[in-house]
Amino acid sequence: MKSRSIMSLLMAAFALVVWSDLAHAGREDRRQVRQRARIHQGVKSGELTRGEAKKLRAEERHVRRMERRAEKDGQITADEAARIEAAQDKVSKDIYKEKHDDEKRGN
Repeated sequence: MKSRSIMSLLMAAFALVVWSDLAHAGREDRRQVRQRARIHQGVKSGELTRGEAKKLRAEERHVRRMERRAEKDGQITADEAARIEAAQDKVSKDIYKEKHDDEKRGN
């Protein structure tokens, strides 16, 4: 019974994080929100180690910094958009690779 309560609490917390992220999706790219959810799910399921998740979150922060710098002058050029898209593609591929590399977080 205790494990069900803990699981329910974790699911509620996860739902709150996802809802909060979706509420900010107007400012942030929905793709980034989905990628953060993939990282969170990977940690929760044990597919990602804490170190892998930390590295992936750092990559996400890098993409957000790229976007802020690009938006600083009020307009994102086609070159800037292409670089941001390529960085997002890389993060997505890295998430997949880390989740499927058979490294498991210890229980």
